[in-house]
Amino acid sequence: MEISKYLSDSARQTIKAAVKEAGGNEVFFTGDITSNGLVESVKIGSRGNSHTVPVNFHDARNTSVLIHNHPSGNLLPSEADLNVAAGASENGCGFYIINNSATEIYVVVEPVLPHVAKKVNEDEAGEYISEGGPLSKISDSFEERPVQVELLKQIVNAFNDDKIAVFEAGTGVGKSYSYLIPSALWALTNREKVIISTGTINLQQQLCEKDVPAVEKIIGKKIKYVLMKGRQNYVCLRRLNDAASILDLFEGEGDELKKIAEWAQSSPTGSRSDLSFMPTENIWSKVNSESDACMGMRCPYHNDCFVMKVRKEAAGANLIIVNHHLLFADIESRLSGAGYDDAAVLPPYRHIIFDEAHGIENAATSFFSESVNRFKINKLVNQMYRHRKNSEAGHLCSLAILSANEEKAGDAFEFTNKIKLALTNVEITAKDLLTNDYTMRLYEGTARNFGPFLVAVGELTRALGAFADLIRIVMEGVSDDDKDAPCYWESKTILRHLDSYVILLKNFPMWDEKKDDVFWIQKKRLPPDMIRDGGDPEYVILTQTPLDISHLMNDGVFEQMSSVVCTSATLKTGRDYSYWMRRTGVTLAGEDRIIKGEFPSPFPYNKNMLFAVPNDAPLPDNIQYQQYIEMALPRLIQAAAGRTLVLFTSYESLKSAHRTVVACMRGFPGRIMKQGDDDNSKLLEAFKKENESVLFATDSFWQGVDIPGESLSQVIIVKLPFTVPNDPVFVARAEAIEKRGGSSFMELSVPEAVIKFRQGIGRLIRRSDDKGVVVVLDRRIYEKRYGSWFIASMPECKKVYEPLSDITDRINSFIFN
Repeated sequence: MEISKYLSDSARQTIKAAVKEAGGNEVFFTGDITSNGLVESVKIGSRGNSHTVPVNFHDARNTSVLIHNHPSGNLLPSEADLNVAAGASENGCGFYIINNSATEIYVVVEPVLPHVAKKVNEDEAGEYISEGGPLSKISDSFEERPVQVELLKQIVNAFNDDKIAVFEAGTGVGKSYSYLIPSALWALTNREKVIISTGTINLQQQLCEKDVPAVEKIIGKKIKYVLMKGRQNYVCLRRLNDAASILDLFEGEGDELKKIAEWAQSSPTGSRSDLSFMPTENIWSKVNSESDACMGMRCPYHNDCFVMKVRKEAAGANLIIVNHHLLFADIESRLSGAGYDDAAVLPPYRHIIFDEAHGIENAATSFFSESVNRFKINKLVNQMYRHRKNSEAGHLCSLAILSANEEKAGDAFEFTNKIKLALTNVEITAKDLLTNDYTMRLYEGTARNFGPFLVAVGELTRALGAFADLIRIVMEGVSDDDKDAPCYWESKTILRHLDSYVILLKNFPMWDEKKDDVFWIQKKRLPPDMIRDGGDPEYVILTQTPLDISHLMNDGVFEQMSSVVCTSATLKTGRDYSYWMRRTGVTLAGEDRIIKGEFPSPFPYNKNMLFAVPNDAPLPDNIQYQQYIEMALPRLIQAAAGRTLVLFTSYESLKSAHRTVVACMRGFPGRIMKQGDDDNSKLLEAFKKENESVLFATDSFWQGVDIPGESLSQVIIVKLPFTVPNDPVFVARAEAIEKRGGSSFMELSVPEAVIKFRQGIGRLIRRSDDKGVVVVLDRRIYEKRYGSWFIASMPECKKVYEPLSDITDRINSFIFN
């Protein structure tokens, strides 16, 4: 074997010198190979004697080749060498033996050469959507958008140069083509997967049903793509069959279960969203797929398993479309030990497109938060063990029959009673704290008041932990032959959830040791249809939330990926991206890896959008502000002949205004709807169909709502969308900024409100021919210094600041003339 084919001159000289310095004894080296298979440099790992050397396994895990010398000159591997070489080969690592002078080599294991990606030509990629290109030939309404072409080229560069891209693309740019074409070309050229992560179901459906099929036609190549959902969205055929076999236990829900069973026989996907009805959570949780309840290859339904089908599809896919929540589930699994080279929740990948990236922080915060309430605990406990009218039921009873530890199950009655008592005490002590408030944070300022509550939490922790241990003991007594029993697999799932709740409850008294998390409690009211006679209409939620997700994002995403593209219509606050980049951890990746770009909307806002603020409105802290809103809204709605979306920051304010407006507009031809009257999707559908309708809405309608055409001609923003100061997580983050000497108002409150404000006004113009008015009833936007942040974040359009009466006249003439 010719040593010059494996080691560079420089590497050989380093080895020769190191061996000489070690007195001619064995020395262990590590090295990384280049794309041509040559080790250019080596690093000393350890030194030994004349016949052996310890292996530095820490270095060995992070290298391409392991190298050591044989002082005897006999380069054949010993038994110990072969054992180490076998372990190295499992990780694609090479194993070389050389002589002391580094002139001869014996290659025990050939290393895996590093993958060299083939770059995508940005100009050729841009031609697909340029004048004279494939898109222009298949689209009757084609019009070249230079800004779309430029965005596409910049995304190609992000793939080619291993960059983290932050691109703001305004409404109408056509960003889905701009990232789908580079993603598909890269995936097909390099046989790699690209993850497309979005914030909303609507966008996922658009990508799968419309955009990706169109891109296949544009590039003239078949793209393998799959929409993946969390496994809890798929029905488990084994669990469904087990549930159907005990149909008599499903009081009043048997018909629903039968419908699911009939649907599952012909469904191609097994996805809950494909059902013609929405199953109750109670039923679906008994038949959906759960990782702990999965029997894998032992399952009699393995060949027909919907989860396995979609995973097989994903394994061979070029593009995998997911939501942010599922992606973070995968990231969590990888950070917890699954690594990045093998399949976890998703197949392995090194490239991510984040669309609707403005929502990453909230999505990550939500996913990595843990919460528990009495309903969650009671549901699990009742599934395991129920005692009613001198009879016992539940999975624990079935387990006990199969278990050698059957007698232990006899303690279940006592243990579950302790849990119920402890749950009651937790709720009582929590409600004592939350007398006039709906949320409260556990921190230095409130810790003294939390004493009785934490004692009650400790009692619940012990009671729940003891019950979990009881289940574990009974399960351990089940023989291998009986572990295929449904009760065994169901108990595994329940036990995992119980253990997670025990960990959360244990963390609450340790709040002062966990500075990176926010611990808080919340009081909520049950919907009227869920309140039983004599039942408590209120319940308490205990939550642990990460204070900052930036380091988690950097460690789990940006450091691990070859390229990440983050795009949205609303990433900037004021004139830069610093707030969003800081909150999501992008800045931690380093300036050399980050590329930024702004791609403005091609829509004619200066001609088609009017922005108006009444200068005679009282300030929001004025006692007459709500009265002013309720006076102004009917006038504005009349001026636009309905067609109005009214966005609130408070549901109480919304309800009061809606009540007043409906009363004083009885003769108005259009419907005046409010969020909460029906399912959000049904409200939206009704609003789109009825040209003169009005919709009063809060949080969920500020973003992701697409109403093109004449159905929407006016968006009214009642108040600048600052987060309410009693949000525990927001307050904790604000305090953290103040502690380091910053201004929480300017570094958190204002930027967060600006992004939400931009989302709100973005509901109006959805097509190039859309026309309408944005009215903000909060004159702080013009009178406070921070108002300039909001104004600067808007598209260029005509702006007026004048009395309400002038604005209503102007609205009518602007929309209808």
